[in-house]
Amino acid sequence: MQDNDKTSDKVKDETKVKDQQNPWQDKWLVAYTKPRQELVALQNLERQNFEAYLPRYKKFKNTEIGPVPVFEPMFPRYILFRPSKAEQSIETVRSTKGISHVVRFGFEPGVVSSSMVATIQAFEASQHQATLQEMSNFKAGQKVKLKHVGLGALEGLVQSVSAKRVAVLLEILGRPTLVQVDHHQVEALG
Repeated sequence: MQDNDKTSDKVKDETKVKDQQNPWQDKWLVAYTKPRQELVALQNLERQNFEAYLPRYKKFKNTEIGPVPVFEPMFPRYILFRPSKAEQSIETVRSTKGISHVVRFGFEPGVVSSSMVATIQAFEASQHQATLQEMSNFKAGQKVKLKHVGLGALEGLVQSVSAKRVAVLLEILGRPTLVQVDHHQVEALG
């Protein structure tokens, strides 16, 4: 009789452990943020002890001092998260500041595989190390067109690319002329 009681207590304990395990703890879930609120959502998810990840890409913004690196969300309005503790409920995410709702497919939350997240993180790390020259759409020898209306959309060849300017070889009045222009003043030709 005592053996049956011990066995049933052991089964009850195992059931409790299974009930306490969170099915979402090892999975990355997707939340849809309010417009331009990705960083607010990230901070608030982290405050609630969720593991949160906002993939970002590096781009260069032209300013008076030249191109400056800025980091923008790779997937605007989407953020990844997962519970950091087994007892943590994902239902609190719905009312998190910056979050619109948890992405769902039917009744199941949207899940992104850990391998996909690792791939995104590896790409993000390598891209954040890149310089403007490495990320530039322009390469030496490439055909480009000047965007300036006054120059009649002149075509030329890229000679070099620097952090602030692109050197373009143009033919002006029958003579080859090297012109330095800002990145946004040039567009690549097919």
